Amino acid sequence: MPSRTDSPLRIAVLADSDTRWKWGALTARRLAPGGPLDGFLLRGRATPTVRQLGEVGIRADSLREVTGTDFLRTAGRARYDVVVLACVGGAVQAMLHGLAHAWRAEARRPVVVTGYVGVVYEKLADGLLLRHGADVVLANSRHDAERFRAVYAGAGAPHDSVTECALPFLGGARYEPGVQGRPYAVVFAAQPSVPETRADRQYLLERAVRHARLHPEREVLIKLRSKPGEHTTHIEELPYQKLAARLTGGLPPNCRLSYGHMGDVLDSTDLLVTVSSTAALEALHRGIPTAVLTDLGIREPLGNHHFLGSGCLTSWDRLDAGLLPDPDPAWTARQGVAADGTYEKAFDAARERVAALAAHPGLPPLAPCYTAGTAPGYLPAILARHGLGPDGRPLPGRRDPDRAESALRRATRGALRDAARGAYRHGVQRVAPVIRRLGEL
Repeated sequence: MPSRTDSPLRIAVLADSDTRWKWGALTARRLAPGGPLDGFLLRGRATPTVRQLGEVGIRADSLREVTGTDFLRTAGRARYDVVVLACVGGAVQAMLHGLAHAWRAEARRPVVVTGYVGVVYEKLADGLLLRHGADVVLANSRHDAERFRAVYAGAGAPHDSVTECALPFLGGARYEPGVQGRPYAVVFAAQPSVPETRADRQYLLERAVRHARLHPEREVLIKLRSKPGEHTTHIEELPYQKLAARLTGGLPPNCRLSYGHMGDVLDSTDLLVTVSSTAALEALHRGIPTAVLTDLGIREPLGNHHFLGSGCLTSWDRLDAGLLPDPDPAWTARQGVAADGTYEKAFDAARERVAALAAHPGLPPLAPCYTAGTAPGYLPAILARHGLGPDGRPLPGRRDPDRAESALRRATRGALRDAARGAYRHGVQRVAPVIRRLGEL
């Protein structure tokens, strides 16, 4: 187990999508600047592609794809000081139980950190309780920290793990309006699963196109998270690329689809438009005019209810008319958007807490509030989904990553895995929508 010294902390990050890798790796850099970083990508439907990893642009000392049990074997033996679990709630809970079992006989163990990749607008209690048991549960704002502590207290669970910080990927140059040499740029930050229906997504696309036609002097970018066939944190059944390809007359010359790192896109953005993307917080942090759309209503499934009181709620009609939202500074401050220059201090408390725990001579065993006694009808299925028994022990028959394996066997297994992913994505993007439409007849 780790030996604490004055040297930089060594961190392992387990992530299950491109956005969670971005959050986890940047969080690790904030918590332990300059320390060694090993990355592990949890094998599943959203395992990022090489292109997605390149777009995120975060380098690790090592990076490899693993199963949950592979990671537990590695983390149980490696000399890490900190383990960051940047995964969906069920995976975090499984890893907490698995790590508790792997470290059961160790006098010292790493500090375990987890949190959320962005705005928390749904499944607050479920997601939080699945993350309970980590030494540090990061809250991206004062608003979130208060909500997190209230949920844990209400469930009768200790809440001293909740630590306020901020989203680790805020930053970039302050917005300067009227930059010479380029047109006024409007960026619509699309989301994979919000809104959900074809009609709503078609509507948003057509309104962005209409804005471009009404303002030929402007450039309108439709910023997409992934290319067809790729997955991110959420499943995208109706990619905007396919909807755009079927538009009558196509996209106007001043409107185009865009990819790339959001920070790079915001460098030349004059107006950010979205339904509820975390990109809104990135834009607000820079002082970029930011619009959160109300065209489809202000509803919990859309996530735009999170922006009540922000001053950013508006419609395409108002944007077409040239009206810009005026953000409320009190709201942005509670959301961890430190446009006043205090952002760099936002991680001081988390950094100090992690360092203090890492220096502890013997941390107590991990103790999630969900156990075989408190959630017997819920927890076992979560653990089994990740190859673990009720006690956190890997189930028999799981492959040992250290076992010798021929090149042919590795290539065959990789090809089968890729084929299975392709079949899954085809089912999600093509078959499932058809079945749903048939069910509505």
